[in-house]
Amino acid sequence: MKVGTGVEDRSAGRIGADARRAEELGYDYFSASETAHNPFLPLALAAEGTERITLRTSIALAFARSPMDTAYIAWDLQAMSKGRFALGLGSQVRGHIVRRYNMEWSSPAARMREYVLALRAIWDCWQNGAKLNFKGDFYNFNLMPPFFSPGPIEHPDIKIYIAAVNGRMQRVAGEVSDGVLLHSFNTPRFTEEVVLPRLEEGAKAAGRTMADLEVSGGGFIVTGANQEEIEANRRITKNRISFYASTRSYAPVMHAHGWHDTAEKLYRMSIDGQWGQMGEQITDEMLDAFAVVGTYDDIVDEIRARYGAYAGSIGFSIPTRTPEDEERLRSMLKSLHAA
Repeated sequence: MKVGTGVEDRSAGRIGADARRAEELGYDYFSASETAHNPFLPLALAAEGTERITLRTSIALAFARSPMDTAYIAWDLQAMSKGRFALGLGSQVRGHIVRRYNMEWSSPAARMREYVLALRAIWDCWQNGAKLNFKGDFYNFNLMPPFFSPGPIEHPDIKIYIAAVNGRMQRVAGEVSDGVLLHSFNTPRFTEEVVLPRLEEGAKAAGRTMADLEVSGGGFIVTGANQEEIEANRRITKNRISFYASTRSYAPVMHAHGWHDTAEKLYRMSIDGQWGQMGEQITDEMLDAFAVVGTYDDIVDEIRARYGAYAGSIGFSIPTRTPEDEERLRSMLKSLHAA
């Protein structure tokens, strides 16, 4: 099992140092997300000071930018990192794409499929000199004068991961991506009964198997040095679960467990701005379904038991305030790699 960590401190002086430290600790990938910041810039800084670790967007918003723009950025990062960049893409939801980015929104799963195919057509043009003539329902690219082509690079195979929450996007991920980024708002039941079968459907449609697809993530991890720390992290995680459970896009996960009433109540509470009280609606049973829980001594075995059957990679970290903490983390990473 591969293990990753991500950007925390976005100051220019820290990103490179944090990426180097992640590499030294034994992490497999270092990721940057797109929430309040651009996800690509930190990885350019991380590429300069590292040699082995994979650098991944987790995620970059596909529909906030043209496939051509994304193709250029990814190509440059792949060259800068000497083949260590992985492009994680997500769709976001209509409100953000239309109202925050002022971009078009329609048929997100079909659009994502075409987006990925367009990227690969553009990269084929640059690497192999193929004529660019991509025609689709959402994107059309047929102009690439030599002056605007960056030309071939040493490592042209850029892995593409898709964040897939709903069934259609999961099928698309199975069909065209190298990996799927599962949302933390997930449970083993939903993954096994809904997500994995849809990924397999998409893979079969493209003549592929699940062996061609890396599954990343799939739930929350709650851990601590002692029961006091675990209880504090349980409360934090309940609040996070309640936030996602209040969003109707994620309702199918709640419905799979028969928690329709809780999902509806949380939605109404979010409309009324009762964010501080929402975590109280998440029961211990719900938390245990969404999260793997254990002390530092137990958590690795718990992670392996829950995610080992299907996850090729996960995100995991613990605070490292002392040399002993750091050595503990190194040991945990080695154990997870053996999963």
